[in-house]
Amino acid sequence: MTAEPLPRAAEDGAALLDAYLDELRLQRNLSPHTLRNYRTDLSHFIRYLDVRELSLAEVSRLTYRAYLAGLKEEGVAQGSLRRRASTIKSFFRHLFQQRTLPTDPLRLAATPKTPRTLPRFLSVREVERLIEAPDVHTPGGLRDRAILEVLYGSGLRVSELVGLTLRSVDWENAVLRVRGKGDRERVALLGDHAYLAIEDYVRSGRPQLVAEGSPDALWLNRFGGALSARAVQLAVQRYAVAAGLPKVVHPHLLRHSFATHMLERGADVRVVQELLGHSNVATTQIYTHVTESAKRAAIDQSLDGISEQLFTRRERRRRAVQAPDPASDAGFLPGEVAEVAP
Repeated sequence: MTAEPLPRAAEDGAALLDAYLDELRLQRNLSPHTLRNYRTDLSHFIRYLDVRELSLAEVSRLTYRAYLAGLKEEGVAQGSLRRRASTIKSFFRHLFQQRTLPTDPLRLAATPKTPRTLPRFLSVREVERLIEAPDVHTPGGLRDRAILEVLYGSGLRVSELVGLTLRSVDWENAVLRVRGKGDRERVALLGDHAYLAIEDYVRSGRPQLVAEGSPDALWLNRFGGALSARAVQLAVQRYAVAAGLPKVVHPHLLRHSFATHMLERGADVRVVQELLGHSNVATTQIYTHVTESAKRAAIDQSLDGISEQLFTRRERRRRAVQAPDPASDAGFLPGEVAEVAP
């Protein structure tokens, strides 16, 4: 089947981008955050084409590679490069499927590979210091203590956290009903600490933040409106500084810490996958590499200690042989036992 002649609308990247994002929003239930990233990435590429007086119909693999090479020279991280490349390729596949373009020029184009890096995480003691940082004698402090408990104790993404409403809390079963990626619903467990922190906030903190016209959002700001993801990010950073943590701390780091600590304590990877809302267990398994790495570091440290002890023992024995103890004809140090040959 041959494509229809290229319409003039193909020259209007902005209009095609709007239509593409509308389709993604309606058919794939993508979050506003994801759609915003798609728009930013594709708008940047369209501006790149405009500067070079290229239309979407004139894009080739060479154009695509030159664009990515320019981003790399500008210092764009490899993970961001991969995301932008994937977004651009998806857009052109859509244009071809919609018969806006006669071919998909990027069908065989490669996507940059992302080096596998292990996620960072906080120690249990560092998490405790962070959670203890808010002043629970204020409404905002009660809210923030509950937020930190939930981010760590339930392993939520910040977007999932700020999407919670009062109806999301199942008090009887001690769970949260969460809307995750792709608008998928899952159940997140509430541990004792998180449960009590939310209970304290809802009873004593939230009523003091409610204003006329406040939504049923679980987390309210000081004006009575729904708390934003950005406000949560800033609060976490502020409490990390107050707790004296040496690392750059963000909400997702608590999610990493939750998964790592669960696996360290023997939780099954499939259970952790379910709790995190990962569609693919391979995404969860990266945390097993974190725990294995930590175990390897502990083993290496132990081996280093044993090697040092053996070296010290040999050195003491060598010196004893060179300068034997007058009280011992055998030349052994006091308290040492001679090895008996078999």
